[in-house]
Amino acid sequence: MASPLLLTTAPLPAGPDQGWPEAAPVSASALAVAGGLLAPHDGGPAADLREQPERWALLQVMSGALRRDVPMLAWGSGAALVARALGARVHAGRPDWTDWAEPPTGARVHTWVSHAGDRRALHWEVERVTAWAGTQLPPALLAAFLARLDTQRSRRPASPLEAVGGEAALRAVLSDFYARAALDPLLGPVFAAHVGDWPAHLDHVTAFWVTMLGGTGADGGPTWRGNLNTVHTGLGIRAEHLARWLVLFGEAAHAHLPTEAAELLTARAGAMGARLGAAGRRS
Repeated sequence: MASPLLLTTAPLPAGPDQGWPEAAPVSASALAVAGGLLAPHDGGPAADLREQPERWALLQVMSGALRRDVPMLAWGSGAALVARALGARVHAGRPDWTDWAEPPTGARVHTWVSHAGDRRALHWEVERVTAWAGTQLPPALLAAFLARLDTQRSRRPASPLEAVGGEAALRAVLSDFYARAALDPLLGPVFAAHVGDWPAHLDHVTAFWVTMLGGTGADGGPTWRGNLNTVHTGLGIRAEHLARWLVLFGEAAHAHLPTEAAELLTARAGAMGARLGAAGRRS
């Protein structure tokens, strides 16, 4: 089995025989396939991020890793920043201590220390995050984290879109559905009367589904903007059309996706069909 992809938020300490693994620079796209994330001490702030766009961006990346349930090992300023992403209070540091965080809600604190009159959590864990508040990471923590990665490879999808396999898998389902619908005695005439450019229609509907399943465009915003009911107004869609649409959509979903993903997608389709049906009865 290939080793899980390991990412890092900052360059790892250099030098021979340090035991540091190979790790690629983190990015939002790489998180989708990451097996683990290292957040080393880099000396940057965590308490006051005003006029710190790069730190805000890093905080968002860490939040994305948490949503995806990516195992994370953080220390020093990295630990303070991930604690902030978890909603913990972060205190500004002093010349002899980096910014430090109170343990997040639900954290298991393994080691406490006293510093300048404060009692601080030195080593804590919460879910798949292991944190060390000191700037020098104990080798034993690194070794234990790396040993656990292969057993922690399963993680929560970050969105329903990821759960169904991403945009490519979604497009395959939609393409199959429209091929079935075009030949269907009930739905075929409806589509033939209102769709002139099938490739453009597929692009438009794919963008709609990507947005409905929590995906975003290149600018971070929705890929589709519009009103579902307005788009379908005046098409003469009746209850029997919606029922047949759901049957064919379900067949296409199960033909291309694992059962759990297909059921997720068809459940979303059923909810949209119910809204369209309710809107049709009111009009």
